[in-house]
Amino acid sequence: MPPPRKQGTALRRQLAELRGPEVPPKALDARALAALAANPGCERRALLDGAGVNKAVLADALGSPSAFGQSQFAFMRGNAFEARVKADGGAELLRLVHERLDPGAEPPAGASVPDLAAVGPEGRAARTALALREATDAGGWALLDHPMVALDVAGSPAFLEPDAVVVHPDGTWTVVEIKSFPMLDGSADPAKVGAAARQSAVYVLALEEVAARLDPAPAVHHRVLLVCPKDFTNLPTAAAVDVRKQRAVTRRQLTRLTRIEDIARSLPEGTCFAPDLPRDELTTAVESLSATYAPECLAACELAFHCRARSRADGAVTSLGRAARAELGGLTTVEDVLAAAHGRAGDPDDPTVAALRRAAELRAEALTAAGAPATVTEGAVCH
Repeated sequence: MPPPRKQGTALRRQLAELRGPEVPPKALDARALAALAANPGCERRALLDGAGVNKAVLADALGSPSAFGQSQFAFMRGNAFEARVKADGGAELLRLVHERLDPGAEPPAGASVPDLAAVGPEGRAARTALALREATDAGGWALLDHPMVALDVAGSPAFLEPDAVVVHPDGTWTVVEIKSFPMLDGSADPAKVGAAARQSAVYVLALEEVAARLDPAPAVHHRVLLVCPKDFTNLPTAAAVDVRKQRAVTRRQLTRLTRIEDIARSLPEGTCFAPDLPRDELTTAVESLSATYAPECLAACELAFHCRARSRADGAVTSLGRAARAELGGLTTVEDVLAAAHGRAGDPDDPTVAALRRAAELRAEALTAAGAPATVTEGAVCH
């Protein structure tokens, strides 16, 4: 198979112009990529992430600062725990991989820990691919600490850095994800485990692209190892997490993303997202990209507050959540919903319109019985 797709010179130049003069690109990590895959219809996020725009800085410049991100304390705690897990050449980490995923293999004594240093993300990705091939051919245990892998996203390569990848004696590969949230009595917060699984699924997809370029192609395990602190201590424990579902969903969603060059081509000439531009000009540039806001964006995107304000101002039903949006069918604004509920618009044979009118009638009857006004308001529909 061909190596990961590289951006053409013209596209790289255009993306640099979109970021602004001398603004360095922000790398797209697996967490951002998993969030992007969860909302593939958002062209705004697809282009800004593909162009390497720092959305947190952009949100500040727009006057809608983001509350999204990891605290400095959590970041330092995570780094300290990861360093403990990988101490002594990753002996404890390899022991956990052997115990949880491959107990039938020989114990991982004297495992190889290759040097992955190289210049730039492309160089590191190439060095990682070479180290994976050499470790697979060697037929023993190997630990790759913070390897670099590439994944094609809408025609643009995203360089990703897993916490670790372990090569087994049989030549198979396992993704290791290290998190600082605790595992209490063998289980952890389901929401945090789910986020870690989606993030790990991105790494599995990227590793599969590396494996596909080898002959024969090594297998990438669909079970990843999640390493967390045990109970309320700093001692590591681990659990195997099956990411086949997350991998399939992420692959399907990534294939739906419009190619970045197609989105960029549709922008007005001179569009730029440099944070030092006047706010009005910057707002116009951001609004030239279509967005698909949902409340879930608040936990996944730095521009969520800005997009939420715009969505509410436009009366879009997406601000009520994806579930409500799906239930309302072709009614895309609160105004449309109110008109359908009042009988001023909408096809009465449409099940959605019929349900809204029936709901309005029931509400009016209940309010009349309670002696309250029976006027249908925007708040009543929204809630």
